[in-house]
Amino acid sequence: MLYRENGQFKSSYRADQQIFPIRQDRIVVVLFLAVAFIGVPLLASDYLLRAILVPFLILALAAIGLNLLVGYCGQISLGTGAFMAVGAYAAYNLTVRIPEINLILAFILAGLVSMVFGVLFGMPSLRIRGLYLAVATLAAQFFADWVFLRIPWFTNHAASGSVSVPTLEVFGISIASPVERYLFCLLFVVVFALMAKNLVRGHIGRSWMAMRDMDVAAEVIGIRPMYAKLSAFALSSFFVGVAGALWGFVHLGSWEPLAFDVNRSLNLLFMIIIGGLGSILGAFLGAAFVVILPIVLGQVPAALGLPISSTAASHLEMMIFGALIVFFLVVEPHGLARLWAIGKEKLRLWPFPH
Repeated sequence: MLYRENGQFKSSYRADQQIFPIRQDRIVVVLFLAVAFIGVPLLASDYLLRAILVPFLILALAAIGLNLLVGYCGQISLGTGAFMAVGAYAAYNLTVRIPEINLILAFILAGLVSMVFGVLFGMPSLRIRGLYLAVATLAAQFFADWVFLRIPWFTNHAASGSVSVPTLEVFGISIASPVERYLFCLLFVVVFALMAKNLVRGHIGRSWMAMRDMDVAAEVIGIRPMYAKLSAFALSSFFVGVAGALWGFVHLGSWEPLAFDVNRSLNLLFMIIIGGLGSILGAFLGAAFVVILPIVLGQVPAALGLPISSTAASHLEMMIFGALIVFFLVVEPHGLARLWAIGKEKLRLWPFPH
């Protein structure tokens, strides 16, 4: 069959440790990237790019960052929206106060500012865990909401409290059209997803997973809890901060503090639970599900002759999210990514199912 690794021999340790060790997987990934970089810009409509694909890419990046912390290190966080807000406002202040700064550099520096913020609020993880840690990270959410709402310096003393970003330009190239915004976000997501995949495959990723599975045993074998936990908070906040800057600059254009409220944190947590904890692929699957579900709920009932109000669709969306979270936590804790892995395994062994 098509999905077989027969005859694919590895002659070196480096070849055996490839991200995609099976040739068919590498071919599929290359084809997928070709479609994403070439096919989608040529064929997709402006609405599809602006309303679906750009939010999907940015939320997938934020979900990757949250998954590093929750899925790989086992540290519960309910303050992801706050880290996104820190990244967005840091990038805004950098571009306003240093107009000549490169936009990519501004986003990276905004991620570093979010990293510092994440480490500060990750320090309680050294002494508390579980529900208590979730409450501590939730405090970061309320703190960020208060700071950006009450201290006018962060909004450049805007009377309305909302901010508007300047024209997007990188190396003299304007980023104005939906296609340009999509490609800009796609480049960030591809680079950061590759970075995250290599992080979790290395020493630091193994230390995170050891802390997640059994922190006492991890400490016994020489893993330092302080280093493992704070590094997870730092790198997770960095990814989320860059995603927050992209969300504010590329997707929204102008925003107020409520754009990064606790609902944003909960939505990201829903993404990684449904998509799959401890999986980079799960972040993409969860983000796709969360972005597409409201559109489906708005279009399908009308197509069936059963139009529903936007309020009813919003309530139905939350009900479906709640039911799916309970379902995945009980039936398949590793989410859609695990179902995808099971399907690939059955295809590999077909026609000899196990």
